Amino acid sequence: EVQLVESGGGLVQAGGSLRLSCAASGFTFDDYAIGWFRQAPGKEREGVSCISSSDGSTYYADSVKGRFTISSDNAKNTVYLQMNSLKPEDTAVYYCAAGTVVAWSRTDDYDYWGQGTQVTVSS
Repeated sequence: EVQLVESGGGLVQAGGSLRLSCAASGFTFDDYAIGWFRQAPGKEREGVSCISSSDGSTYYADSVKGRFTISSDNAKNTVYLQMNSLKPEDTAVYYCAAGTVVAWSRTDDYDYWGQGTQVTVSS
């Protein structure tokens, strides 16, 4: 059974940091890219970052470049999203997803999704 389990969300003040984790199981981790997406109330789900488990290539949305860092521990089948200098506009439910992607920020390119973890940034 394929599982993606996010953790690490919470409430933080603006300027603070959080680290999200995405633990994957049930598929060959090295064959997939792992992406982080977020969805705020009333808005579409948007791509935040992505990492290729095979070669480590990383991708970021312009809105998080320089603040967020994605990394992967292939031995643990886990991907992390370190989020620094958080802003109120980063408030959303954050999801991780796995897929053999072509366009990293396109939700349709991902086959498996986690349940999400809430991140709330207060001003």
